[in-house]
Amino acid sequence: MAITDSEPLQIGQQGRQLHVDTLESTPWQPDGLLPGNAYRELAVGAATSGKVGLRHLLSTAPFEKETGWHWHDMDVHAVFVIRGHITFRFQGAPGEQVVRAGECITQPAGVPHNVIDRSSDLELLELTLPQRFSTSEPAGQDGR
Repeated sequence: MAITDSEPLQIGQQGRQLHVDTLESTPWQPDGLLPGNAYRELAVGAATSGKVGLRHLLSTAPFEKETGWHWHDMDVHAVFVIRGHITFRFQGAPGEQVVRAGECITQPAGVPHNVIDRSSDLELLELTLPQRFSTSEPAGQDGR
């Protein structure tokens, strides 16, 4: 809900809360969406009642194989690389998309893609709308 009054809100008003995600309060979860990666689900999801998700991902093992073609049921999917690199292929887009440290890719949400490579030191932030989403594989196609 947008603020329409000219008066500022106080912490606690209209559900406004202050939260700092620390490594102690939000520890790494070893089993995440992709094997070989640890995740931290940051408090953005709780602060937005699930409208927005923000995850911190860190590679924990060498990249062994592509994810395979898949897509996510979401409205927005952005990835900001902090360290290392990650390489995608997208259905309908020529070539590979390599995203390096300091770069951000706003993926076309709902479009099949395949993670084909990542560095062993990959660290990134993933922003999604909504926080929770489903992942599906295209039926009977290789995604190209």
